[in-house]
Amino acid sequence: MNKLTASHIDHTLLKATATKVQIGKLCEEARKYGFATVCINPYWVPFCSELLKNTTVKVCTVVGFPLGAISIEVKSYETEWCLRNGADEIDMVMNIGEALSGNWEYITREIRTLSEIVHREKCILKVIFENCLLSKENIVDACKCSMKAGADFVKTSTGLSTGGATVKDVKLMLDTVGKVCKVKAAGGIRNAEQAMEMINLGVARIGTSAGMEIVTGKTVKSSY
Repeated sequence: MNKLTASHIDHTLLKATATKVQIGKLCEEARKYGFATVCINPYWVPFCSELLKNTTVKVCTVVGFPLGAISIEVKSYETEWCLRNGADEIDMVMNIGEALSGNWEYITREIRTLSEIVHREKCILKVIFENCLLSKENIVDACKCSMKAGADFVKTSTGLSTGGATVKDVKLMLDTVGKVCKVKAAGGIRNAEQAMEMINLGVARIGTSAGMEIVTGKTVKSSY
């Protein structure tokens, strides 16, 4: 698999059981293969930031993860802490319950609040929808809110709910956001064929814990 594919991948380890040794290995793999970022829980941001200093690999972390059901104030504090400690990219989970309730004013305000914090530091904000829990109309509305609020990316899934990225949903997101936002596909992308399908559709980033399998084309015995 070529370097172009690796540069699309957020090399991900978000398990509760992740250890310092495993996170260190994740960073080592990211450096070796040229992944776009490592995507890790906030606790590991300072550690990864130090390990990846003076490399091309960015530090991506998650906010309000995985449920999204915390206040804007708490998400704001979490975002500020992550940025202060070395995060380059923030993947926030939107408030899914408010989305399902049709409270798009709240969703827009939530995204805009974090967008302002992130862009003040010249960093990147991605908004996680959890498409498997939403209707197609919900996905379109969430895309519109994200564009209006200044997000850089819209993202399909956490990878921890009832489903992940699908071709149909990704096409819908791409058609809706056009060139205003980029799309990140995450959840269930486990091999090079699936990754290339998403890249060929036009996604700018892939979130996966199977980055090594994708770039080497081999089944890798994971220590994660």
